[in-house]
Amino acid sequence: MMSALALTSAAVHAEELSVVGSWSGLPLHKQYEKPFWDEKMPAASEGDITAILTTHDQMGIKGGDVFRMLGDGVFDVGMTVADYAVADSAALEGLDVPLIATDAAAAKIMVEAARPMIDDIYADVFNAKVLGVAPYPPQVVFCNAEIAALEDLKGLKIRASGRMTGKLLEALGAEAVSISFGEVPGALQKGVVDCAVTGAGSGYSAGWWEVSTHLMPVPLGGWDPVVTAINIDKWNDLSSDQQATIQAAVTTDLEAPAWATAQNALATDVACLTGEGECPGDKRGMTLVSVTEADVDTARNILVTDVLPDWADRAGSDWGQRWNDTVGAATGVQIPLN
Repeated sequence: MMSALALTSAAVHAEELSVVGSWSGLPLHKQYEKPFWDEKMPAASEGDITAILTTHDQMGIKGGDVFRMLGDGVFDVGMTVADYAVADSAALEGLDVPLIATDAAAAKIMVEAARPMIDDIYADVFNAKVLGVAPYPPQVVFCNAEIAALEDLKGLKIRASGRMTGKLLEALGAEAVSISFGEVPGALQKGVVDCAVTGAGSGYSAGWWEVSTHLMPVPLGGWDPVVTAINIDKWNDLSSDQQATIQAAVTTDLEAPAWATAQNALATDVACLTGEGECPGDKRGMTLVSVTEADVDTARNILVTDVLPDWADRAGSDWGQRWNDTVGAATGVQIPLN
């Protein structure tokens, strides 16, 4: 009798979460999100927590709608690029600043420093609790145009991966264009844009090498962090044990592995796109465009003196100072504030 009651009680309290993941065809979802929710989360909770998993593109909704719908309780957990949600909070742009982090270790330090700000934004704007932040590989430049240096981007129409990236491109003399990820191949092919910014692995998986000729592996688009968040009302309905289990599993089995492979993934993806170096898949033949340290320093100076102060003004309140005290302190970059 006691065993039957225990089983009944466990069944009553078991949780099946509705989860919306990031782009279904990209490595972050296929290699980390899907195995986590299908296998690792149920295993970590001994079957107490399971998930019904889909993605925003499979649902037919825009990336910018994911966290809005999460806050409204349409589903329990949402996972997508933070930059997709900056229309609802300019302050959120401060999570992914281009050119500051040139490797995965530095990007992780930057994200960890930004977490208190991000936690506040998601709680206040999206009625959500942040569980983790995982990176796409750094956002590099694909061009269907002849380029040989950073200065060659001047006058070109370039799809930006986020609002701050767009501001940086404009400060470098390019014309920033807003186009969704799925529309980029057609836009490159038809000349709607000359170049586009995304992760090297994302561009490889999505076939951007078919419609672009030159690859510039400089992180003009930052690392495009993907935030995993849970509706805060749903979170509060969970037991403290369930909360602890979910948080520990996300940190250990989703967030950590994605960060651990981010740096090597970039080198592999560039090798696969250009045909130069070791590639476990099919090699492509894009032209690799080298960028000098002087070019990077010039772009970073424009970022600090122009783009970041503009962001601080648009974000308002004390966000610029909060960024200086956290991300800035961790990275050695300070926004000049009025």
